[in-house]
Amino acid sequence: MMSTRTNNAIKNISYNIGYQLLMLVLGFVNRTIFLYFLNVEYLGIQAVFKDILTLLSMADLGLITAMTYSFYKPLAEKNETYISGLVHFYKKVCNVIALVIFLGGLGLIPFLKYVVNLKTDLPHLTLYYLLYLLNTVASYIVVYKTTVLVADQKGYITAKYGSIFNILQNIVLCLFLWLTHNFLVYLIIQVFFTYIYNFVVSAIASKEYPYINEKVSLAKDDIRGLFDNIKAVFVYKTSNVLINATDSTLISIIVGTIVVGFYSNYMLVVSKAISLLTTVFNSLTASLGNLIVEEGKAKRYEVFQILQTICSGLSVIVVTLMFFLLQDFIRLWLGKAYLLDTLVLYAIIINLYFSVILLPVWVYREATGLYKQIKYVMLGTAGANLLLSIILGHFIGLPGILFGTVLAKLLTYVWYEPILLFKQFFGHSSRSYFLELLKNIALILVLFLLGSLLSRFLFVTGYLSFICKAFLLLVLSVSCVYIFYRKSTGLRFVKAKFGL
Repeated sequence: MMSTRTNNAIKNISYNIGYQLLMLVLGFVNRTIFLYFLNVEYLGIQAVFKDILTLLSMADLGLITAMTYSFYKPLAEKNETYISGLVHFYKKVCNVIALVIFLGGLGLIPFLKYVVNLKTDLPHLTLYYLLYLLNTVASYIVVYKTTVLVADQKGYITAKYGSIFNILQNIVLCLFLWLTHNFLVYLIIQVFFTYIYNFVVSAIASKEYPYINEKVSLAKDDIRGLFDNIKAVFVYKTSNVLINATDSTLISIIVGTIVVGFYSNYMLVVSKAISLLTTVFNSLTASLGNLIVEEGKAKRYEVFQILQTICSGLSVIVVTLMFFLLQDFIRLWLGKAYLLDTLVLYAIIINLYFSVILLPVWVYREATGLYKQIKYVMLGTAGANLLLSIILGHFIGLPGILFGTVLAKLLTYVWYEPILLFKQFFGHSSRSYFLELLKNIALILVLFLLGSLLSRFLFVTGYLSFICKAFLLLVLSVSCVYIFYRKSTGLRFVKAKFGL
């Protein structure tokens, strides 16, 4: 079982990293061509619509996470009848959610003019929004089947086909942008490929688990238990969306939609880095779910220590590279006109750090069902984020909105969620976790000092000097991480696993 779990985890990580790297390259190519043929206003609209539809998708929040969690035990026990019952139940729920999102999206059309803040009106704004809405609804048509693949540690299958369809989509998108310079055609192509991908992956899930097509009804007590889980995750995930998916909307309303376009260029780089790391850890969720079903607290804590050490090292490297290279990259890639001020960079980097350092806690939360206990704390975070972002945004603009999110996180779940995880699932004090966190921050500050000294002597004037600077910073940060963590459980595990 351990060998199977490890092999599946490695396969999921490998495929998903490959998928994210591919998305990284395609994302930059797509964005470069997009900005070459279309105005930055369209970029701002994209970011605002994405936030609106993420908020609309709160209708499903709790479902997909609870769905995945509910499959772990029956898959481990090979209870095909119960799995079929779950799929049949979730199919009904997904159809209802798709309808709710679509109708809710239609209801927001009259309010678009208050959210999109442009100096000049763009034609076909409502039509653009409707296409984004259809693209969002597409995901819920077959997710009740594809979740079985993910829960059964076979997420690499969806990653493989996701890569194929994204390559085809980006080739077609770039070709038609070049030929037509038309944003409407761009969106229609996106919707087409989203629907095709979903139906193909659905067919694969049906072939892999033929029994899930059988109609099996669950007992009323089972359904009641599933709804209890969905409600708990709904509160948690709703709060999480309010924390992470409101910035672009607030920026559009308070500062302007064009600024959202500038900010989205930074977030394209940062979010791709986060996605790459998140993919690694999320690929472990199904394996951890299996581990939690079958192993005790000692084994859970041992695995957590390994993941936390690895993540601490990665956070140092990623944050250091992003802090010293992000502005240079934007300037080289798009030009000085697209640069934002340094205060914005500080806020982005701090939010990036939280997104990386808390990954092991979050992946355990998904695998253990910890969201049930943390849901109201996250609701408090969401409220604090909205209030602080609006207040600070009015005083200092874009940096204020981003620092509002930082403060809201610091005041709530950044300290509370690790304490709860250690108490509930490890049987250990969380004191050691926070001491390691402080040491990690101290190491980052040391690297910031060393990186600042290095930057004084190395000016980026082109891509060659940028690569040299990036290489030196990488060597410096990796060396410091190795020296600092060389005796840790996580680094010893990695060295033993890869024969280093």
